Amino acid sequence: MSATDRETAIGPPPVSILSQSAYLIVSIHAALDDTQLMRLQEDLLEHLERRRGRGIVIDVGALDVLDSFATRTLTQLARAARLKGAETVVVGISPEVAVAMVQLSLRMENVRTALDLEEALELLEGLTGAGPAPGRRSDLG
Repeated sequence: MSATDRETAIGPPPVSILSQSAYLIVSIHAALDDTQLMRLQEDLLEHLERRRGRGIVIDVGALDVLDSFATRTLTQLARAARLKGAETVVVGISPEVAVAMVQLSLRMENVRTALDLEEALELLEGLTGAGPAPGRRSDLG
């Protein structure tokens, strides 16, 4: 069975990690169980170290819910990334998820959020000084 056949049979992977400039862009495509969340945290920190990343953008727009474990794991990931010299921005929190998080008193303390990828990359540029991503306009000239 080819890789494409396997993907069709079991579906696409629940997470994709892309590297753009000094940043890792993570898209979570489906709900993750606790084991998958822990694996994501480990994988991201390893990617960050290998690529000498300065920032991580995590897109949670496809998720219907962020439970207490997911919220805590994202917070811990951001803290660990900061210890490695990188900033983390979470994007795509839907209005419904935001309201539910507030109602449940779930907090992502010291985790920056943005509406979308473009805003997150601009925020990371300002925080890290890593410069604009390729193809992005710079205000320097």
